[in-house]
Amino acid sequence: MNTNNNVYTVIYTTLVCVLVAAVLAFVSQTLKPKQEANEKAETISQILTAAQFGEKSEWSAKGNTAVLDFYKENIAEAIVINKAGEKVATLDTQSSEVYNVAKLKAQNYNIKDGSEVELPVYIFKNGATVLPIYGAGLWGPVWGYVALQGDLKTIIGAYFDHESETPGLGGKIKDDPAFRAQFAGKSLDFADAKPFAIVKGGAPAGKANAIDAITGATMTSNGLDQAINNWLNAYGSYLGGSAEHKCCGHCGEGHECCGECADCQKACEEPCEACQAADSTSTAE
Repeated sequence: MNTNNNVYTVIYTTLVCVLVAAVLAFVSQTLKPKQEANEKAETISQILTAAQFGEKSEWSAKGNTAVLDFYKENIAEAIVINKAGEKVATLDTQSSEVYNVAKLKAQNYNIKDGSEVELPVYIFKNGATVLPIYGAGLWGPVWGYVALQGDLKTIIGAYFDHESETPGLGGKIKDDPAFRAQFAGKSLDFADAKPFAIVKGGAPAGKANAIDAITGATMTSNGLDQAINNWLNAYGSYLGGSAEHKCCGHCGEGHECCGECADCQKACEEPCEACQAADSTSTAE
């Protein structure tokens, strides 16, 4: 065969390309289960870190099996809610089904354009509820998790990650434990302009729903602040739907009664007239 012939060159090149593509496809399919397992364990280790079950470095050192086993043993329920705060689906906790970063990114688009959302909620047996957040930093996406106590107001802890923020500056949202430690003990306040604020120059003294921004990382801090508040507002109906919040909370201020008479009267020191009337009607029936 004339190896200098153009036909030979075309055939040879085609065969090499086909062979390389086949090898790459085989390797990709072979490694896919392990890649998915690593991704799932990484996501869960971040959730566990936010909920203060341990440090991220500790979970990474323990390996995937330990992470997944601990999650299965300690998760009470993982659900998906819509914009109204209603449960629309259940995630399979025994297979450690979670939303990965790609799914969070998709929901972030829905949050921003006002479309219907499907947001995950991770509820642990110790009462901790963990919510994800996703948004844009300076150089790329940032994401993470905020863990709340049973009142769905008080923050237990938080963990954040990023794709390409500047090391030593914006990268501190992940790498600086002191930054993340500020979240513990703080609380959400939906009556404020922002449920939670990361404040450049330092949070006002005594402000329960604010922390200090990272010095020298204004854009990353702003991006994380916006991501947290966009997602908290998306979860707003759910966070206002706990027993503590079922009362209208505005008795005597002209606000319409919530209609949840029993819970409303438990929450209100002096039930509003609408509650009393509704309760009387319910008793009569």
